[in-house]
Amino acid sequence: MPPVPDDPHTGALRVPVPRPLHEPSASRLGSDHPSRAEILRRHAHALDADEPGYEDPDTGLFVLTAAYLADRGACCGSGCRHCPYCP
Repeated sequence: MPPVPDDPHTGALRVPVPRPLHEPSASRLGSDHPSRAEILRRHAHALDADEPGYEDPDTGLFVLTAAYLADRGACCGSGCRHCPYCP
Protein backbone atom coordinates (compact mmCIF):
# COMPACT_ATOMS: atom_id res chain seq x y z
CA MET A 1 0.00 0.00 0.00
CA PRO A 2 1.51 3.40 -0.94
CA PRO A 3 2.10 6.04 1.72
CA VAL A 4 -0.76 8.47 2.31
CA PRO A 5 0.13 12.08 1.40
CA ASP A 6 0.50 14.46 4.33
CA ASP A 7 -0.30 17.44 2.12
CA PRO A 8 -3.54 16.91 0.18
CA HIS A 9 -2.74 19.78 -2.20
CA THR A 10 0.71 18.64 -3.36
CA GLY A 11 0.64 14.97 -2.40
CA ALA A 12 3.94 15.43 -0.53
CA LEU A 13 4.88 13.24 2.40
CA ARG A 14 5.90 15.67 5.12
CA VAL A 15 6.05 13.54 8.27
CA PRO A 16 9.16 11.35 8.66
CA VAL A 17 8.55 7.71 9.49
CA PRO A 18 9.58 6.61 13.00
CA ARG A 19 13.03 5.07 12.34
CA PRO A 20 16.59 6.28 12.93
CA LEU A 21 18.22 8.22 10.06
CA HIS A 22 20.94 5.56 9.90
CA GLU A 23 18.35 2.89 9.05
CA PRO A 24 17.08 2.87 5.44
CA SER A 25 13.67 1.60 4.42
CA ALA A 26 13.67 -2.15 3.79
CA SER A 27 11.84 -1.47 0.53
CA ARG A 28 14.69 0.75 -0.68
CA LEU A 29 17.66 -1.29 0.60
CA GLY A 30 16.86 -4.90 1.40
CA SER A 31 18.77 -6.93 3.95
CA ASP A 32 19.91 -9.22 1.12
CA HIS A 33 21.42 -6.45 -1.04
CA PRO A 34 25.01 -7.55 -1.88
CA SER A 35 26.49 -4.12 -1.12
CA ARG A 36 24.33 -3.35 1.92
CA ALA A 37 27.18 -3.25 4.45
CA GLU A 38 29.28 -0.91 2.29
CA ILE A 39 26.27 1.29 1.51
CA LEU A 40 25.43 1.60 5.20
CA ARG A 41 29.08 2.34 6.02
CA ARG A 42 29.23 5.13 3.42
CA HIS A 43 25.88 6.53 4.51
CA ALA A 44 26.93 6.56 8.18
CA HIS A 45 30.21 8.27 7.29
CA ALA A 46 28.36 10.95 5.30
CA LEU A 47 25.88 11.49 8.16
CA ASP A 48 28.67 11.76 10.74
CA ALA A 49 30.63 14.18 8.53
CA ASP A 50 27.49 16.26 7.86
CA GLU A 51 27.91 15.67 4.13
CA PRO A 52 24.86 15.72 1.80
CA GLY A 53 25.56 12.27 0.38
CA TYR A 54 28.01 9.61 -0.75
CA GLU A 55 29.04 7.73 -3.88
CA ASP A 56 27.13 4.50 -4.46
CA PRO A 57 29.64 1.60 -4.49
CA ASP A 58 27.85 -0.19 -7.35
CA THR A 59 26.88 2.61 -9.73
CA GLY A 60 29.10 5.55 -8.79
CA LEU A 61 25.99 7.76 -8.56
CA PHE A 62 25.68 10.33 -5.78
CA VAL A 63 23.16 9.21 -3.13
CA LEU A 64 21.63 11.75 -0.74
CA THR A 65 21.64 11.02 2.99
CA ALA A 66 18.52 10.73 5.13
CA ALA A 67 19.54 13.88 7.03
CA TYR A 68 19.83 15.90 3.83
CA LEU A 69 16.47 14.61 2.62
CA ALA A 70 14.82 15.29 6.00
CA ASP A 71 16.05 18.89 5.87
CA ARG A 72 14.21 19.34 2.56
CA GLY A 73 10.95 19.02 4.48
CA ALA A 74 9.04 16.61 2.22
CA CYS A 75 9.36 13.57 0.01
CA CYS A 76 10.03 14.48 -3.63
CA GLY A 77 8.70 11.16 -4.96
CA SER A 78 11.94 10.19 -6.72
CA GLY A 79 12.43 6.92 -4.83
CA CYS A 80 15.49 8.04 -2.86
CA ARG A 81 17.23 5.16 -1.05
CA HIS A 82 17.36 6.93 2.32
CA CYS A 83 14.08 8.89 2.15
CA PRO A 84 13.02 9.48 5.76
CA TYR A 85 9.42 10.04 4.67
CA CYS A 86 8.79 6.72 2.92
CA PRO A 87 8.21 3.44 4.73
